[in-house]
Amino acid sequence: MAAIWAGIDAGKTHHHCVAIDDSGGRLLSRRIANDEPELLQLLTDVLALGDHVTWGIDLADGGAALAITILLNHDQPVHYISGRAIHRASETYRGEGKTDAKDAAVIADQVRVRRDLHPLRATEEAVTDLKILTGRRMDLVADRTRTVNRLRAQLTGVFPGLERALDVTNTGPLTLLTGYQTPAAIRRIGSKRLETWLRNRHVVRPDQLAEIAVQAAERQHTSLPGEKLTAQLVHTLAKEVMALNQKIAELDKAIEARFRDHHAFEVITSMPGLGVILGAEFLAATGGDMTVFGTADRLAGFGGVAPVPRDSGKISGNLRRPQRYNRRLQRVFYTSALFSIRHCDESRRFYDRKRAEGKRHTQAVLALARRRVNVLWALLRDDRCYELSPPTALAA
Repeated sequence: MAAIWAGIDAGKTHHHCVAIDDSGGRLLSRRIANDEPELLQLLTDVLALGDHVTWGIDLADGGAALAITILLNHDQPVHYISGRAIHRASETYRGEGKTDAKDAAVIADQVRVRRDLHPLRATEEAVTDLKILTGRRMDLVADRTRTVNRLRAQLTGVFPGLERALDVTNTGPLTLLTGYQTPAAIRRIGSKRLETWLRNRHVVRPDQLAEIAVQAAERQHTSLPGEKLTAQLVHTLAKEVMALNQKIAELDKAIEARFRDHHAFEVITSMPGLGVILGAEFLAATGGDMTVFGTADRLAGFGGVAPVPRDSGKISGNLRRPQRYNRRLQRVFYTSALFSIRHCDESRRFYDRKRAEGKRHTQAVLALARRRVNVLWALLRDDRCYELSPPTALAA
């Protein structure tokens, strides 16, 4: 049986494919458009070269989605190799130049010699939808953070006392800033009228917010340069933050509705600290199929919570944070561990024990996250929900 290895250097409009034999000899090198007829023709031509083809590609989604789906629909084994791994591997091949053809050849040869590459599999529709929805949510959250920072900067320029006193991520202070942005304007309306204005807009605890704003206004009687224009910008930015909050809230409802359709919803959300959003992000990052990773150790390594040795010579036991891992999944593990410390006594005891051993806060949280990976792995493997006391095995 003739074995063929094909590497695809993926791009947005065009890909480059190189196919090699078991000795590394190049059998095919072709640039193809990111178009279904050309991709199908490439598949036919590569399959004609041998009895068994193994594919490698440097993107797992985006511009490579069409190529990957076509290969998987035709029962072709496809492996993912990261761009960083290709760049490092290229240094061991002849020549210093970089071309799409060379990168595709490196991908093909790496697939030929390596046995640790991540296989790509067809994902469930619910997982694909969650990947899209959670990705959109991350974009909106980043937009909100940037807008809030701009709002703080503008407000500090004309009314620093109010900026210090308000949490402009909350709806009440944002509502206030859509109507009043300067000390003079707040002093003119006064505490009682401002309280009524806020209550009519359904702000929670309007009396407290009005009192805070008036006290800040009484401490500043100086009008700063550019106050009028800056006040208009503060009004606009506050409106933008409120609109982003609304979009995120609507998206959270869509994520929860789609997440509930997945069979692992109850299992994942039963873990302390793993709510709907973090659970959906975990599913989007891993695909939900734990057999892809093989063991809990590989899942922990993929999520960046398993330390790797950096030993050399007489130095041993030198553990460092890994450099190759999924940043998004690590954030899920780390953040959920932080939440579990607040809401789960068992997690809190583990964290306190690590702190008592001399570990820093971040180290203790990562150690807890690593332990929680083992628990989550077992729950998904056994398809059961989290319990404080694990079920005892029945006597034979």
